[in-house]
Amino acid sequence: MLKIIEDNLIKLEARLQNAASACHRDRASFSLLAVSKTQAAEALRECYKLGQRHFGENYLQEALDKQVKLNDLSITWHFIGPIQSNKTRAIAENFDWVHSVDRVKIARRLSEQRPKAMPPIKLCLQVNLDAEESKSGVALNQIAELAEEITNLPGVQLRGLMAIPMKLDDPKAQQLSFNRLFKALESLQKTLPAQPLDTLSMGMSGDLEAAIAAGSTLVRVGTDIFGARRQ
Repeated sequence: MLKIIEDNLIKLEARLQNAASACHRDRASFSLLAVSKTQAAEALRECYKLGQRHFGENYLQEALDKQVKLNDLSITWHFIGPIQSNKTRAIAENFDWVHSVDRVKIARRLSEQRPKAMPPIKLCLQVNLDAEESKSGVALNQIAELAEEITNLPGVQLRGLMAIPMKLDDPKAQQLSFNRLFKALESLQKTLPAQPLDTLSMGMSGDLEAAIAAGSTLVRVGTDIFGARRQ
């Protein structure tokens, strides 16, 4: 398993380096989030041995089980799946980042349920760029209103935006879509200049080059690291 993950990470890192060079960005200006849903805890441990520290999980109970098995590792845990109200306490108590906040109710619950001894949980607002009914997310024209409400919550810290754009095969079309999220973050930075709005969580295996060209700071990759998902 270690050899497969190592080979995949080497190939992926070369791709990330090439993407950065192509748009004249420093590779250090964006990070890799290993999307580890459905992968065994042992696979995450092997990936950690190779230097990966940030892991993203979609399914709460699965993630909690892994956290118990990997509690000897200094992993930064990101929750990137849909959030139900009855799951917020466990997320608030066990994760460092949440990428999928799209309503103030969820942000308020995360804030209230974040243990006082822990630093504020870092949030990204999930944006539904193309108003797709099948996807969660706040509309582009509602970002500022939601963001302003969240900045007053003590247990959370708004850090940026996340999106999963409509699937497109043309790289130019992909980049145009990501550019909309980049511009939305720029606008939000002007609206809320006191906030540390420095994160654009966008780009996956099929479109990471376009996302990096458009300013992504956090690329989410799963299959290209771990191989096909376990069922």
